[in-house]
Amino acid sequence: MKSNIFILFLLLSGAQVFSQNCTTATVSPKLDPTSIGIVVYSNDVETVWNALRLANYSKKEGDEVSVFLLGKGVEVDKLVKENKDVDEQVKKLLDSGGTILGCGTCLQSRNNTSPTICKFSSMKDLYELIRKNKIVLTF
Repeated sequence: MKSNIFILFLLLSGAQVFSQNCTTATVSPKLDPTSIGIVVYSNDVETVWNALRLANYSKKEGDEVSVFLLGKGVEVDKLVKENKDVDEQVKKLLDSGGTILGCGTCLQSRNNTSPTICKFSSMKDLYELIRKNKIVLTF
């Protein structure tokens, strides 16, 4: 009889621990806002779209977000004219106070001297983005 009570106690204790672990795994605490730098060096529509979606989600969560377009990434300026989903994400980011910088050398090499969605920027700006943000992601 004592062993049955002991086994029942162990089972109930284990169920409670399991229940607590499941509960904490599904509920995430609200995180403090942070600063995120996103470097986009791809001109793949899906990659750019996902990078911008993450930027917008992060802004919605209260984070400061800066995007730097590098290499093929500066072609996002052209993608917004061809893809309404990318255009929508860019507008949403800019309207929410996010910034988009573009590598001046990369823009010039593509004969884009007056970009419409990004500010003409330099390696110094990229360096500052990397240094000032707590999180830097590349796409």
